[in-house]
Amino acid sequence: MVVDKDKYLKLLSKQYSTIADTVTEIINLEAIMNLPKATEHFISDLHGEYDAVQHVLRNGSGNIKEKIREIFQGRLSTREMNQLATIVYYPEEKVDLIVSELTSREEIEEFYTLTVTRITELCAFVVSKYTRSKVRKALPPDYAYIIEELLFKDTIMSNKEHYYDKIINTVISLNRGKQLIAAFAHVIQRLVVDHIHVVGDIYDRGPYPDKIIDTLMDGHELDIQWGNHDVLWMGAASGSAACMANVIRISARYDNLEIIEDAYGISLRPLMTFSEMVYPEDRYEPFLPKVNPDSDDEIYQEEIRQIAKMNQAISIIQFKLEGAIIKRHPEFEMEASLLLDKINHDEGTVTIDGKVYPLRCDYFPTIDPNDPYALTEEEKLVVNRLMEGFLNSERLHKHVQFLYSKGSLYLKYNDNLLFHGCVPINDDLTFMEMTIHNKKYKGKALLDEYEDILRKGYLNREAGSDNNRYLDYVWYQWEGKASSLFGKDKMTTFERLYVEDKATHFEHKNAYYKQRHNIELCNMILTEFGLDSCKGHIINGHTPVKENRGENPLKANGKLIVIDGGFSKAYQATTGLAGYTLLYNSFGMQLVSHQPFTSVKDALVNESDIVSTRRIVDKELERKTVRETDVGQRLTEQVNDLQALLAAYYDGRLVEKVSK
Repeated sequence: MVVDKDKYLKLLSKQYSTIADTVTEIINLEAIMNLPKATEHFISDLHGEYDAVQHVLRNGSGNIKEKIREIFQGRLSTREMNQLATIVYYPEEKVDLIVSELTSREEIEEFYTLTVTRITELCAFVVSKYTRSKVRKALPPDYAYIIEELLFKDTIMSNKEHYYDKIINTVISLNRGKQLIAAFAHVIQRLVVDHIHVVGDIYDRGPYPDKIIDTLMDGHELDIQWGNHDVLWMGAASGSAACMANVIRISARYDNLEIIEDAYGISLRPLMTFSEMVYPEDRYEPFLPKVNPDSDDEIYQEEIRQIAKMNQAISIIQFKLEGAIIKRHPEFEMEASLLLDKINHDEGTVTIDGKVYPLRCDYFPTIDPNDPYALTEEEKLVVNRLMEGFLNSERLHKHVQFLYSKGSLYLKYNDNLLFHGCVPINDDLTFMEMTIHNKKYKGKALLDEYEDILRKGYLNREAGSDNNRYLDYVWYQWEGKASSLFGKDKMTTFERLYVEDKATHFEHKNAYYKQRHNIELCNMILTEFGLDSCKGHIINGHTPVKENRGENPLKANGKLIVIDGGFSKAYQATTGLAGYTLLYNSFGMQLVSHQPFTSVKDALVNESDIVSTRRIVDKELERKTVRETDVGQRLTEQVNDLQALLAAYYDGRLVEKVSK
């Protein structure tokens, strides 16, 4: 497309109508580009673990404590530094706890004065790499003036020290010390990290993915690379019955149906009633929920029985819905997953890959052996009523729309390639092909097509499942072998539920996971996505790093970094830790490993923190500036446009607009 430069400059002159305005903006942008590169924070695989995720966001993967040490090492004791850090993480709660233990008004006032002074100094250090304009935008309105005065105080004029002390004393005398400390703490939390990258799987077995999304929606600069569990919920909200059935089954399996009923207001009564009526026999042992032993909630045997029956009923519905999709799409090459027609109901066995296995449970009251993938009329009614709930949940769609607005399947950002799962490859290290609507795709083009399908699937949700031609492909993202999010040859849900022999449970990973230590493969992928393979990194989530078995999260000499957050408690026994996050600032990249989070109460009372260990991935020889980032490229383009506007003013092609 040819751009009319003169027309564009005329439009630009409406915003910068004089030479002075134009020059001022050029100077401003050049100043910003010479600032140090701001900190990026990469997190992944949050899995609904709200308390642990919130703590990592509040402490910036240990970044806040690092800043405190830089400023106060030698001036404050370790205990005092830990207390200040906890105040920054949980200001209202920690201040209340400390004040409740003080016995006199003088002690309380001394605590507030000392804490405000220290947190002001910490905040001034944190915001020093930003322009005042950016800092102002982060200030809470109620205390913006006071914080700005204290942050940018004039250290040259000593006679103003009394003025600043008076501000602090007045705030404390009006019983607003806690509120001011909290306001400072929130500014520090917001600006200690400039940009958050969430590399997939906000949803899964944890109880509060909705609360995590609410936290992410509070205005912090961020992006999201969708994970397989995120896409499953997005598919359910788009009208995919197969995705919806998987969502309900997983929630039942992990005793987490509250996320559907309480968080999103979707009634599961139709499923509960159906399961009680149609599955009257108590033959549900494989479907018993995995109850969290650390939960404070009391769970009754009758409740366990109900959940198990609901899980049993929705699992069979899921297999039927998925079977219909697989039959509609031979290009999916998923015939090995069609097992309902391989059941011998008389013998209580199933044939898998030509071998006969006994069934753990041979109770199938809704399966017609002559037409095993047909939903019964009662099942159709249940599916329709559940689907209405997912399509009409206001809060669910608020969250899903946020995922679409901030998210993508992959992201190129500051020379790095971010994605949750993999770029599917064949064993010979060529990109795996997939046929979509009669056209073949691979590599970057395949992921672009998948993303287009996911967006159009949601946009067409009102059309209904029969008329939305994208929904089958949306479901494919969950368990298709050429899906960048699944990355395995098949999903063995049926086998895990019904067959004892664990050999049938194995899911072969895509060659990407076996070869991602290969530098040539990493370079090939970076080049495919238009990135400089000499500078770029691949940043990956999805697969827990088994550090206790010697696995290294840095692959291909640091070219690929796995940062599965390990927030899910279920994985921590296997991995030996609570996963990794990544920090990227002007000095380089640091991989941060975490020990498991105990509780907010422990953090408040004992000032415990997630123990973090840092490992340098890349160290910049010279401190990186904004000019060298993607933001810097955009600002450079703006400066070039403003220089062209300035030239147009100087040579008379445009005339300044002088105000009267």
